[in-house]
Amino acid sequence: MNERIEKMKSLAKDHLTKKILPFWESLKDEENGGYYGYMGFDLKIDKEAVKGCILNSRIMWFFANAAVTLNDESIMPYAKHAYDFMKKNCVDYENGGVFWSVKYNGEPEDTTKHTYNQAFSIYALSSYADAVKHFNGDEKEAEEALKLAFDLEKNIETRMKDDKGYLEAFKINFEPESNEKLSENGVMAEKTMNTLLHVFEAYTELYRVTKDAATAEHLRWIFDIFEKKVYNPKLHRQEVFFDKDWNSIIDLHSYGHDIETSWLMDRGCEVLGDAKVTATINPISTDLADKIYNRAYVNHSLLNECEKGVDNTTRIWWVQAETVLGFLNAYRKTNEERYLAAAEDVLNYILTKLTDPRDGSEWYWCLDENDKPVTEKPIVEPWKCPYHNGRMCMEIIKY
Repeated sequence: MNERIEKMKSLAKDHLTKKILPFWESLKDEENGGYYGYMGFDLKIDKEAVKGCILNSRIMWFFANAAVTLNDESIMPYAKHAYDFMKKNCVDYENGGVFWSVKYNGEPEDTTKHTYNQAFSIYALSSYADAVKHFNGDEKEAEEALKLAFDLEKNIETRMKDDKGYLEAFKINFEPESNEKLSENGVMAEKTMNTLLHVFEAYTELYRVTKDAATAEHLRWIFDIFEKKVYNPKLHRQEVFFDKDWNSIIDLHSYGHDIETSWLMDRGCEVLGDAKVTATINPISTDLADKIYNRAYVNHSLLNECEKGVDNTTRIWWVQAETVLGFLNAYRKTNEERYLAAAEDVLNYILTKLTDPRDGSEWYWCLDENDKPVTEKPIVEPWKCPYHNGRMCMEIIKY
């Protein structure tokens, strides 16, 4: 193994075990269940803040995967704590699906049923079931988690899609509503690259754990949409926001999503094991990584996005985490030195600039163009979670 890779693995394990894991363990809500939903930049926890169901799913996913990656069963109670909260408070047993958010005490807060949210629940439940089985835990609980994952998949496939792709926002009873939650940059999108990507990611994990034939077919369908509707070969990028017929509605290049997609699509090909799909997707994922390296890798880190030719130079926490994995994946595929050097460089940027050195903290949300933390952004909120940075560490460890 390359000595440089070994150093990255050591740094990642140290960071995971000494910084990220202890921080999220400390946010466990023993009184009301789940994990606290908000910590300001001042490191003060709001114990009565809304608890995002996406946040809870991602925390469940994180602890389950950390336990398996580190082969440390003592981490599993933290995953189970999130699982119990989801099962009791986040699932709508009357109408189906998972709520968008609940109050601090677990009562429903925002009852929107969003496809993106259902996807992360599937992702987490699949990983949790796999971890329970890994440690020879309660087989009944593992099967219960997988049943819930399959129920959510059925909801997506029968109630949240049309003949062209996945629809996104729905009321509590699955009546369609406008998609503010996943629309940005002044547009209202009926379909988004982001939601499609994370449904794909969820199904990849569900298929990895179960080898379910129907899930495999759903993955092939998503690969086809990605290739024919989302990927723009002329601009070497993905389009981001679409109308219901997959017409792009804004000139936007999301650098973070493209580098994330480049390795997640390759991971999906690996898990699916379909040579024909791999032959189609491999050059696309390679193209995305190459474009990002040449276009957005600047000053040891990755720019955020480019709208109508204007770069947003803010350094977002999740973008940097996915950049390390995207460049490492590109290095594995191509053996090109530039990608390994870039992965090392961005990891160093994360550890020296983006990581908050204060005790009781984790990563800053973002840094400005001068690498200074943006103090208006919190350390924890419904979108700020251990999913991207925790996954970065674990994927490096498993490299």
